[in-house]
Amino acid sequence: MNKLKNKTAFITGGSKGIGYGIAQKLLANGMNVVITSRTQESADDAAKKLNDEESNAGKAMGVAADVRYYEEQVTAIAKTVAAFGGVNVMVANAGLGHFGNIEDITIEQWNEVIDTNLTGAFYSFKAALNALKKTKGYYISISSLAGTNFFAGGTAYNASKFGVTGFTQAAMLDVRQSDIKVSTIMPGSVSTHFNGNEPSDMGAWKIQSEDIGELVVDLLKMNPRTLPSKIEVRPTKPPTH
Repeated sequence: MNKLKNKTAFITGGSKGIGYGIAQKLLANGMNVVITSRTQESADDAAKKLNDEESNAGKAMGVAADVRYYEEQVTAIAKTVAAFGGVNVMVANAGLGHFGNIEDITIEQWNEVIDTNLTGAFYSFKAALNALKKTKGYYISISSLAGTNFFAGGTAYNASKFGVTGFTQAAMLDVRQSDIKVSTIMPGSVSTHFNGNEPSDMGAWKIQSEDIGELVVDLLKMNPRTLPSKIEVRPTKPPTH
């Protein structure tokens, strides 16, 4: 029996990278998936690519929504409920990074990182909370190993990801008696276009987006009595130089 078939997932920032990889694996397991992007064009383009994949048993839909604005998240959740009847899984994945010495990073860069990565995770959960209560659903945030390991030039990014990790773990305690499961996944180096990176064979040692997708599927299939609340994920064998 496929316990995921015909259920619905909502993934912020799902038009590329980790979010897209998660969407691929959920669709292959029979779930319907709503992916968001800041523009309707990019959301629709990604949804079309997902729907064209032969392995998919579910349906993908794209919605324009910027996680920095709570009202847009509320509207996106309402569209999801209208299209598919509810929300079983919320994946707060949308994120970006600006890196630099504290002397160099600008106020605008700081605000964009915090508003997208941290406040966006809060807005996403807040907007989906009632829908998740109805389905006894699952909220998953995508944090980072940078949410526990600080590094030079990471003031904004570290602050945002430390915040996402802390927010998610506290929220887990808030909603567990409402039968909502909450986890945060903390990946290390992932082969995506994040921060101007160009995926290539040189990055084959890195975690792949679909690997995080498989991890999400495993979480959703786990016995409901058990909750892996914080998962650190690392490349098995990074280069030594």
